[in-house]
Amino acid sequence: MPDQVEKAALVPLPPADRVRQATAALADFIERARLMAGERLPTERELAVALGVGRSTIREVIRHFQALGVVEARKGSGTYLRRAISAATIHMPLSLETTHLREALLKTLEVRRGIEAEAGMVAARMRTPQDLKTIEEKLDEMERVHLAKGTSGPEDLAFHLAIYDATHNPLFRQLLEQMREAFERFWDKPFDRPDFAHRSFPFHRMLFNAIAAQDPEAARAETLKILAIVEEDIKEMSK
Repeated sequence: MPDQVEKAALVPLPPADRVRQATAALADFIERARLMAGERLPTERELAVALGVGRSTIREVIRHFQALGVVEARKGSGTYLRRAISAATIHMPLSLETTHLREALLKTLEVRRGIEAEAGMVAARMRTPQDLKTIEEKLDEMERVHLAKGTSGPEDLAFHLAIYDATHNPLFRQLLEQMREAFERFWDKPFDRPDFAHRSFPFHRMLFNAIAAQDPEAARAETLKILAIVEEDIKEMSK
C-alpha cells in the first residue's frame, strides 16, 4: 500500500479550472494507488499541498465525490472511499458541444424539464419536516436577494438543489453533478441578462407550497410553469 501510494504521487496543478482538474487528479490518484472501499483518503491539507490548490477547492471536490456517493466523511476520522473509482468513471460530465448558447440551453432544458418535474413530485411525497425547513430557508434567501438585487441566480439554484435532496433519492443529485456545467448556465445570467427568467420568481413560492402540502401533481405543475417561462426567455432573449 505505501509503495503504491508513493508511485501514484500527486503533483501541483496549473491555475485554470482548478476544481475540475483537482477532481480528475484525485480520481486518477485513487485509481493508480489502488485504493479500495473502506480506505482513507489523504487529509484535506495534504491534498491541497500536493495539488497546489486552496483547501476550498479540495472541499468542493470532496463535496462532489460525496454527492456521487463514492466517499463518506467520518467526523474526527477523515474521508473514506465507499467504492473503487477511476478517472474514467468518477467524472464524466454530460455537455453539449455547441458554440450557440440558445441551442445548448434549449436542449438542456428538455432534460431539465423531465428531471425537475419528477423531482418536485417525489419531493412532495417524500419530504420530511426538516427537508421542508431547509427548502423554505433557501426560498426565503432567494426571495431576499431577488428583492434586493432584482436577480438571485445562486440562491435560485440552491432552492432547486434542496428539492433534489428532499427526494431522498441520491440519483437526482448525482445526475445534476454529471450535468452541473450545462445546468448552471441557467443561473449564470444567460445572454448577459440579469432579468432572465425574472417572471418565474412568484412560482417558486407556489412550488414550495405544493411540496409543503404534499401535492405531487401541483408540484409538477408549478415546476413546469417555471420552466415554461425559462423557455420563453431563452427564445426571446436570443433573438
